[in-house]
This record gives sequence, structure tokens and C-alpha cells, in this order.
Amino acid sequence: MRNEELGMNKEEILDDDFLIEMTDENGNVFYYVEEMIIPVDGENFALLVEVKDDHEHGEGCDCGCEDDDVIIAKIVVNADGKEEYIEPTDEEFDKVQEAYEKILDEEE
Repeated sequence: MRNEELGMNKEEILDDDFLIEMTDENGNVFYYVEEMIIPVDGENFALLVEVKDDHEHGEGCDCGCEDDDVIIAKIVVNADGKEEYIEPTDEEFDKVQEAYEKILDEEE
């Protein structure tokens, strides 16, 4: 995939970042960047932030483009030895959210 397809230039994607492509049940494709890894109970969870297309904003733009779409995903190693992202359980999600809030509190 080329960065230009997403309306981004090379300076907007850091060398350490890579795009994660996810497809929903309707076939819609979304792109994310791994913002941070949050370790909880010996497992790693990723905070994924959506990368959105650039477009012209008219007066009163209500497209939602200003809102960040963030996903918490559990990182697991598949049978091929590669990392992949899966949906955490409700209990895991709650623990990760609590750990993330503690991180934010410590930064203040």
C-alpha cells in the first residue's frame, strides 16, 4: 500500500510506525497505527489509532473526521509465529482500560 493512497506524506508516518489494515464484516477497510503497548497480566495489548484520509472540510463539516477512533487489541502469536491482533475479552478490556488510565495519571 502506498502512503499517498491515504493522503499522508512520509513525514506523517514515523519510521517506527507501520500501518495495520483491518477489514470489518461489511468489507470496509480501515488503517491503524500502533500508538502504544500496554502489558497486563503477562500479556500485551495494543492501543490502535485509526489513520484517516485527508479531505477538504467545508463550513460545518460533520463527517466525524476530528474524532479519533481507538481500538484496544490483544496481541497474540499465531500458528505461523507471527503477531496478530484479536479482540480482548470484556475482563481483559476492563483491565487494560484501568492500566491505561493509570499511565495517563502518572504522566500528569
